[in-house]
Amino acid sequence: MTVLKAADIPSVSLLYKLHKLSAAPADTKLVPTLLGPTEIPPPSKSLNDGVAVYRADITSLAVDAVVNAANRSLLGGGGVDGAIHRAAGRGLYEECKTLDGCKTGSAKITNAYNLPCKRVIHAVGPVYDPLKHDLSETLLVGCYTRSLELAVEHQCRTIAFSALSTGIYGYPSREAAPAALSAIRHFLTGKDGDKIDKVILVTFEMKDVEAYTEFVPHYFPPVPEDSTAKLDAEADAVAQELPSVPTSDPVDPEEADKR
Repeated sequence: MTVLKAADIPSVSLLYKLHKLSAAPADTKLVPTLLGPTEIPPPSKSLNDGVAVYRADITSLAVDAVVNAANRSLLGGGGVDGAIHRAAGRGLYEECKTLDGCKTGSAKITNAYNLPCKRVIHAVGPVYDPLKHDLSETLLVGCYTRSLELAVEHQCRTIAFSALSTGIYGYPSREAAPAALSAIRHFLTGKDGDKIDKVILVTFEMKDVEAYTEFVPHYFPPVPEDSTAKLDAEADAVAQELPSVPTSDPVDPEEADKR
């Protein structure tokens, strides 16, 4: 397994240069979210440099913290949750046993044990209820916000999120992505935003890849700038060094869905 550092993962700024992301049409109407904004915000190079979207096995990232799609027991399960527990080893399970679970919409932090990251943040996303969309979004936003708060409290400057609640918990990816991006932007533009250097949105399933590709430009639009040969060469060099997208799912075959 290739271990990736936060600096190795292309930022949104670089993804625009690589033409992996494209600006949203000028007349785009944003999906209404709990924290807004209500229209495409002004471009920000500093924000775009501090956010990344990458398709990978989250257990391979050597960042300060990875966010696990946990269940309320925090004792492991299927999907990404199981993969993180297996990769971390028995120590993670033993520490989680001392935490007395976690309520939906919140998160708790542990050590990372055998994982290449420093910490694991266990966020308990909601089981999606189409009849209670506002409640589902409130709980999902709570996961992202509390995870970022915990990262700051524990001096974790780089954080990688799995796609919370979009697997067996049934949250539609095209609704979860705007809620997540809105919450992340709201935090990064708030009082503690400068205490986070990079937020990485880790995808694996194509439905999550496609959702973030569509919605990232709504919340982190490209910064207009003149193209230069130097920037193009830099982008090409980074692209050549990136490892291939994983070809096998990092989860149990019989429980391949992600939370």
